[in-house]
Amino acid sequence: MALDNEVVYRLVEEVPAGEVASYGMIASLLPGVTARMVGRALGQLPNGATTPWHRIVNATGAIAPRPSAAGQRKLLLAEGINFRKNGFVDWSRHRWRGPSPRWFDDTGADYETMMETIAGWR
Repeated sequence: MALDNEVVYRLVEEVPAGEVASYGMIASLLPGVTARMVGRALGQLPNGATTPWHRIVNATGAIAPRPSAAGQRKLLLAEGINFRKNGFVDWSRHRWRGPSPRWFDDTGADYETMMETIAGWR
């Protein structure tokens, strides 16, 4: 069964300016979805899309090496994201706290289950 990329985009749109999430964090809230699938979906965003793809980094807080990496870093810096000396996002300051109550209402996701998942994010 193919992933509906719109499901990924809708969740990524929940990540506000000044916060970042990992591909795995996004995947953990979508049943049957892996971090790699999230990355693939974001790579298929149409030109001109407003989904804040740049707020998604890898699990270590690093920007994935690709042609748009410098642009992604620039966008994150413009939103006030701090990077450690090693070039990784400072998770302690910028980790996404999870989706809004509206996302739960719109998707019918179980709040308690999702909060347990979010509590396990490292």
